[in-house]
Amino acid sequence: MNFLEYITLALTSLRTNKVRSLLTMLGIIIGVASVILLVSIGSGLQAFITQQFASLGANTLFVLPGKVDLRSGGPATPVSKFEISDIYDILHESEYVRLAVPGVIQQATLTAKGNTASEQIAGIWEDYFKIASYEANYGDIIRQTDVERTRKVIVLGATAAKDLFGDTDPVGQTVTLGDVRYIVKGVLVAKGGGGGLGSDIDQRAFIPYTTALRQFNLTRPYAIFIQTTDAKTVAQAAEDVKRILLKRLKPDDFTVLQQTELLNTITQFLSVITVALGGIAAISLLVGGIGIMNIMLVSVTERTREIGLRKAVGGTSQDILIQFLIEAIILSLVGGLLGIAIGSLGAYAMHSFIQTQVTAWSVGLAAGFSTLIGVIFGVAPAIRAAKLDPIEALRYE
Repeated sequence: MNFLEYITLALTSLRTNKVRSLLTMLGIIIGVASVILLVSIGSGLQAFITQQFASLGANTLFVLPGKVDLRSGGPATPVSKFEISDIYDILHESEYVRLAVPGVIQQATLTAKGNTASEQIAGIWEDYFKIASYEANYGDIIRQTDVERTRKVIVLGATAAKDLFGDTDPVGQTVTLGDVRYIVKGVLVAKGGGGGLGSDIDQRAFIPYTTALRQFNLTRPYAIFIQTTDAKTVAQAAEDVKRILLKRLKPDDFTVLQQTELLNTITQFLSVITVALGGIAAISLLVGGIGIMNIMLVSVTERTREIGLRKAVGGTSQDILIQFLIEAIILSLVGGLLGIAIGSLGAYAMHSFIQTQVTAWSVGLAAGFSTLIGVIFGVAPAIRAAKLDPIEALRYE
C-alpha cells in the first residue's frame, strides 16, 4: 500500500464514525484553543506595556528613595532624603541631563458635582510633561508660574476627568481635594498605562509641586524624574546622577532606574506568566491525547473482525499499524487546526476589551504539540491492532 491509500482508508474510517471522531477531537480542540487564547492575552499585555514605555522615551531616568531591587522589590514607603538643591546640582553638573524635575505622589480622593474618585495626585514642575511626553487635550498643563505662585490648579487624566465630570468639559470647574478647592486647568490626552513606573496616567491628577507640598504637609520631593540628552547618553547620565547625589547621600539612600531596566524586568516577568499560562492550557492537550488513545483502543476492539479480514487478504501488521496511527494523527491535526481557528477568533473577540496578540510561535507550538500528541497516544492502539492474530480476529464476535 502507498501512503495515499493509508490516508484514504483512515479518512473513510473516520467518516464512518463522525460523532465519535468529533468527540475524540474535542479535547484537542479545547486544549489548542486554550493555549492560543491564554498566550495571546499574555503577549498582548507585553506588547501594551512595551508601547507605553516606548511612549515615555528611552532617554528617561527615575531616581527613587531607598534601595530598590527590581527582582525582589524595595521598601513600600522609603523615606526620601532628596532636596530641591539636588535637582539643580544634577542640571548644572551633568552635560548628559537635559531636564530634571522633582515629584511627590499621594493617593487621595477628588470630589466634583457629587462624584468622587480615588486617584493618584502628583505634584510636579512644568518640565515633567515634556519628560513624559504628556499633552493637554483640553485647556492647559501645569506651568512653572503655577509652581512659583503655589496656585490651586489641577490637571486631570482622561479617566479621572470622565469619572468626575462625565462627558462635560471640566476646564474651569471646581474639584475638591481634601478641604481645598482646585480649579481644573486642563485634561490630558488619553494614553493608557505607563505614566511613570507602570501607573495609569489616565487615572492621575497633577497639581503644582509647591501646592502639593502644602496640601500633603511634605517638605521634600519623593522622586526625581530626568530626561537625558538622547538615548545613547542614558548610561553616562545615570553615572553622573549617582556621582552627584553621593556627595550628600549614602548609596542606600537612593536608586537610579533606567527606562530600559524597568522595561526588561517587566517583560521578563510577563514572559514567565505567558509561558505559565500556555503550560497550564497545554495540560488540557494531554487530556485530549489520552482521550484519543482511549477512543482508538475502543475502535480497535470494535474493528477486530475488520482487522482480521484485512490481514486475511494480504494486509501486513505494518499496514494495520500505519493505518491506525494515521487515524490518530488526523484526529489530532484536524482538532488542532479547529482549535487554532477558535482560539484566534476568541482572541480577536476579546481584543475590544483587553489587548490580545496571537503570535506565530504560539500557533506553531499548539499545532506541533497537537500532532505530537496524536503520534504518541496513537502508538499504543496501533501496536495493539497490528499484533492481532488474523484467525482469532476473524472469529471475534
